[in-house]
Amino acid sequence: MDSKLFLYFDRSSYSYYDWLVHRVKRIWRRRKNAYRIVTGIVFMVTILASIVCFRSSFSNPVQKKYVYFRFHPLWRKLLVLASLKGLAQGFLVTAPAMLIMLLLGKEGALGTAQSIGAILAAVIMYVLGRLTKPSDRIKIFAAGLILFTAGAAFNSVLFNQTGVILFILLLLIAKPLMDLAYFPIQFRVIDIVSKIEKRSEFAYILNHEAGLYIGRFLGAATFLILAYKVSTEIALRYAILIIAILQLGSILVAKVIIKDGNKIAPDGLEELPPVQTGTVEKVIQPQA
Repeated sequence: MDSKLFLYFDRSSYSYYDWLVHRVKRIWRRRKNAYRIVTGIVFMVTILASIVCFRSSFSNPVQKKYVYFRFHPLWRKLLVLASLKGLAQGFLVTAPAMLIMLLLGKEGALGTAQSIGAILAAVIMYVLGRLTKPSDRIKIFAAGLILFTAGAAFNSVLFNQTGVILFILLLLIAKPLMDLAYFPIQFRVIDIVSKIEKRSEFAYILNHEAGLYIGRFLGAATFLILAYKVSTEIALRYAILIIAILQLGSILVAKVIIKDGNKIAPDGLEELPPVQTGTVEKVIQPQA
C-alpha cells in the first residue's frame, strides 16, 4: 500500500509542478524567474521535511555490517534485474527534455505532455491497485516494459513532434507500471535472503543500489558513445530503442526470480522452514 501511494503521488506531482511553474510565470512575466522561484519553493519544502525528520522520534537501525561481496544466488539474480532496470535511468532524466527542445523548440509542450501522462498514470495506478493480485506482477511488469518499448519505437521511427509526444506519454504510463511490479519482487527477495543469510535488510538495499548504478552507467555510456562517435540525433533516436529492447529481457529474469523465491518460501509463509533454510543453496542452484 505504501509503495502504491508513493507512486501515485509521484506521478501526480508532475501536473502540480507544471501548474505551479505556469502560475508563477504569469505573475513574474519571465521564464527564468519562474524556475528560480519554484526551485526556491522546492528547497523550502525539502528543509521543512528535514526538520520534521530530525524532530520526530524515528529510530535508527542498529549499526551492523552493511557491505558484503558474497550473496545468495537468488540475490545475484535480482542484481541482474536491477542492472536492467538501471539501463534506462542513465539518460531518461534528460532525454525527454532534449527531445522536446530539439524537435518542438519549446519546453511548455514537455510540461503539458508530462501532466497528461502523469494524470493517466495516476488513474491507472489506482485501478490496478484495486483490481490486481500478487500473481499479476509479471503481467503488469511486462505491460510496462512493452509500453516503454512501443514509445521508444514511435520515437525512433517517426522522430518528429508526434513521435516525441507519444514517447513521453507512454513512458509516463509505463514507468509506474514497472515500479508497481518491481518493488514487491525486490522486497520479497530481501525478506527471503535476509532470513537465510542472517543479515540486515539495509545491506541488501545498499547493494541493490550498486546493481542500479551498473545499469545506469551502461545506459548512459551507450548514449554518450552514439552521441560522440556518430551524432546526437542518432543517439536520441536509437539509444532509447536499444535500451528498451534490452530491458524486455527483464521479463524472463523476473519470472525466474519469482519461481525460485516460491520454491524457497511459498506465498503465505512468513518464516522459512528450518530444513529449507539449511538446504536452500541446493534448491536454487542455477540450471546448466
